[in-house]
Amino acid sequence: MFVRELDLRDYRSWPSADLTLRPEPTIFTGRNGFGKTNLLEALFYIATLRSHRVSSDAPLVRSGATSASVGATVENAGRELAVSLQIAAEGSNKAWLNGSPCRRPREILGVLRAVLFAPEDLLLIRGDPSDRRRFIDELVAQRGPRWAAARSDYDRVLRQRSALLKTAGAALRRGGSDADSVISTLDVWDGQLADLGGQVTAARIEVLRDLEPHFVASYSSIAPHSRPAALSYRPSAGPELVPPRDVEPDPDTIAAQLLERLGETRTKEIERGVSLVGPHRDDVDIVLGSEVAKGFASHGESWSLALALRLGSVELVRSEGIEPVIMLDDVFAELDAARRRKLVEFTAGAEQLLITAAVAEDIPEGVGGRRIGVDVVDEADGTRHSELMSDATESMDS
Repeated sequence: MFVRELDLRDYRSWPSADLTLRPEPTIFTGRNGFGKTNLLEALFYIATLRSHRVSSDAPLVRSGATSASVGATVENAGRELAVSLQIAAEGSNKAWLNGSPCRRPREILGVLRAVLFAPEDLLLIRGDPSDRRRFIDELVAQRGPRWAAARSDYDRVLRQRSALLKTAGAALRRGGSDADSVISTLDVWDGQLADLGGQVTAARIEVLRDLEPHFVASYSSIAPHSRPAALSYRPSAGPELVPPRDVEPDPDTIAAQLLERLGETRTKEIERGVSLVGPHRDDVDIVLGSEVAKGFASHGESWSLALALRLGSVELVRSEGIEPVIMLDDVFAELDAARRRKLVEFTAGAEQLLITAAVAEDIPEGVGGRRIGVDVVDEADGTRHSELMSDATESMDS
């Protein structure tokens, strides 16, 4: 699988960009802040319908524009697919596949499978649970629209249920006659939240179990003298939601358990006006030895674990018979010599490898391929925008 063409309009710092790519390494060079990462982010958005840097779409739209467009032509096993997205600063996004409009943007999921390595990956080990949930949901989403639909519907129901919890709490505090009616309505929303939560949780557990052996092997390769690593899913509703390893996660069983837990926590949820249990509060434990890595793993161990998560993700996609596009966003500058070598060895066989770097010295020896400079142009009104330079053999000065 590789991306043959990438087209941007009003995407972040790019008023326009038309780029032809090849199944080979391509290195984008330029100073920090010139817009290199935006190119990889746009492709990753096509693969996951999410940015790896921000949680909302508005920052993706160039200042002064109402929407951005991202298009790509992807070749997979001799088949060519063209996808395009219109990303709105406000409101709903739109998508097209081979020129035909999609009912929902998530219908393009699966067209491009990609794994992105970025400096933000350290947050997978040291950051909040939301960082790890984002990571696992990206893996789930790339398996196709059905998985993304459950998460999207869950988020919608969660917002509505949380609003109802606030209404119920206010009604109880003022002693209004509508309190019982509001609270009884929660039964309907509890059922929907549990049903969709069961689907989301089961999909996460399944992809995490598929990922774990690849993660374990990758970490052992990167840090052969370290303690063994492992992954486990930690539901906010209690460990009983995770079935034994020899039992396939069943959405209906998990939904029933989640519904019971929602009933047990309803009083507390009404008092606080928030939904306290469900996939939106779950976490993934990244374990080193017998302890969760967050809070005690060294800086080197944390980078090795983060790198193993991404390398394992590549192997997971490969195990499904797909060679993903691998993107390295300025990560060589973050790694020591040993981890750089390991990453170079691992990505040497990639069909398409896209790299960003500020200076040529950040690229290890042995990484060849095409180099494209990225520059910025200052406008008379004080704004600036990114533009592509002609292919070059040397990167720009920092």
